[in-house]
Amino acid sequence: MIRKPLRPLARILLAREKGENPDHIERENIRLRAEDTRARAQNRAEGRLLLLGLAFFAAFMVVGARMGLLAASEPMEPRSAASGANISALRADITDRNGRILATNFSTHALYAHPKQMVDPARVARELAELFPDMKADDLERRFTDGRSFLWLRKKLSPEQMQAVHDIGDPGLLFGPRDMRLYPNGKLAAHILGGSSFGAEGVNSAEVIGTAGLERAMDARLRDPAQASTPLALSIDLTVQSAMHEILEGGMAMMNAKGAAGVLLDVHSGEIIAMVSLPDFDPNDRPNPLVKGEPADSPLFNRALQGVYELGSTAKILTAAQAMELGLVNPETMVDANAPMRWGKHKIGEFEGKNYGPLLSVTDVIVKSSNVGTAHLALKIGGERQQAFFKSMGLFDPVPIELTEAPGSAPLIPKRWADIVTITTSYGHGMSVSPMHLAVAYAAIANDGIMLPPTLLKRDKLPQGKRVLSQQSADAAVSMLRQVVTRGTASFGEVEGYEVAGKTGTADKVKKGGGYDKGKNINTFASMFPASDPQYVLVVTLDEASENSGPKPRRTAGWTSVPVAAEVIRRTAPLLGLRPQIETLPATGVSAPKP
Repeated sequence: MIRKPLRPLARILLAREKGENPDHIERENIRLRAEDTRARAQNRAEGRLLLLGLAFFAAFMVVGARMGLLAASEPMEPRSAASGANISALRADITDRNGRILATNFSTHALYAHPKQMVDPARVARELAELFPDMKADDLERRFTDGRSFLWLRKKLSPEQMQAVHDIGDPGLLFGPRDMRLYPNGKLAAHILGGSSFGAEGVNSAEVIGTAGLERAMDARLRDPAQASTPLALSIDLTVQSAMHEILEGGMAMMNAKGAAGVLLDVHSGEIIAMVSLPDFDPNDRPNPLVKGEPADSPLFNRALQGVYELGSTAKILTAAQAMELGLVNPETMVDANAPMRWGKHKIGEFEGKNYGPLLSVTDVIVKSSNVGTAHLALKIGGERQQAFFKSMGLFDPVPIELTEAPGSAPLIPKRWADIVTITTSYGHGMSVSPMHLAVAYAAIANDGIMLPPTLLKRDKLPQGKRVLSQQSADAAVSMLRQVVTRGTASFGEVEGYEVAGKTGTADKVKKGGGYDKGKNINTFASMFPASDPQYVLVVTLDEASENSGPKPRRTAGWTSVPVAAEVIRRTAPLLGLRPQIETLPATGVSAPKP
């Protein structure tokens, strides 16, 4: 831009010629220049105001459009943009078959520390150690002062613990909200539920994952956001589970047993109504696995499923049922029961050296629990057909139920199936299965010979069953088992009004190096009730039980497992809706007088 001079020479010369003051020209030019500068500044200011107004207008239009869009859209849950927003703590509840809570979520807090923000680390360490006995003051102080900026202290706190920590009053102690898994019934159904822990963790949330049992086996279903509001209903009846747990605990103490297991199964649906393994644990405070010793010594060990044992004479009814199914015998057929029986270098004898021979009916072979009679039935069947039948009864494979421990609980099967194996397995020795396997096999007999897959989930629709026995053979087997209770080895199993049928089994425990430990038994009673129309199967197993009320210890199932199982039936049958069958009194011939 070319500036206009304040004193133009031409005008100055002209003014002097006219005798005018040239200074007026300069003052006029200064005024004009000032007016021009003012006008340009005003135009510039007006342009800036217009631009700012347009910017505000555009901003309000954007905000208004966004508000309109939000008002017109479907409502959604807010999402946090903070760290850890991708951690989902959602987990569905678990209930029993009647909707009673077995596992649910509980809001709590975690405790963490910012050591660099602590005012007095030594005091904080000392007071935390007083609150939490598992913490050491020296260790805490060392960790608070080693330069780290973040430190987890407790993954979950009770409200009382949280208040106590808050009262310490140090700004370096902080709380993070989170959900934890709560098992309101404590030890009840512990081996079924298994337990849970925290997976991915953040300050403001933590992922809850299953660590064992059904919590782990059904983890995907329980964590599915689409099903988080729908509880997972189990087949378990909490009331029946509680009654069985209480009775088995008492039975363990009375029979001096180191462990116990019980399985109650609905024969018409395959649903597991109760399953107990003792000793047990509280899934709210799940213990760590043992690092040495026997697995069965751990309370985490599920004896009903993971405990594979030689279950003794409870297997004899399977041999008799198969022999009848093949048409080789009927309940009245007489078989050789002369003891001892020799097979090559092996001698098969009876309990306490008895001899029930020379002949017994098939029914009495079961009632008296004859090893020799059962062995002769097995030889009639043959090893190949015996293996096929045991396999069809599910005794060669893990039980397919919804527990993470199930696939690893396979039976122990002999590698070679020689004739002596055919003989010993016929009466429950030489092959090891779990109480759950036995319950499923007995349920097939009780269900008219139709086997159903077992489940821990409540079934709304019955699955397709597999026939493993004819109804005639199954009914005959049930009749034999009923006579075991009325006149055989399980006389203590009679429960008035409920027609209990069942078979005892006493087996010596196998030593690690081979052979049997004669002083340690596994005692089992496998039963069904009522015998006239079986509805439920109950298997009770006691580990190293001994009834010591007499002059010498009695370690057989008839003295130990049978009375415990009878008490379970006596307590649970009414809870299951079964009415006792009251025997009608005979007519006396006396009539009431007519009014």
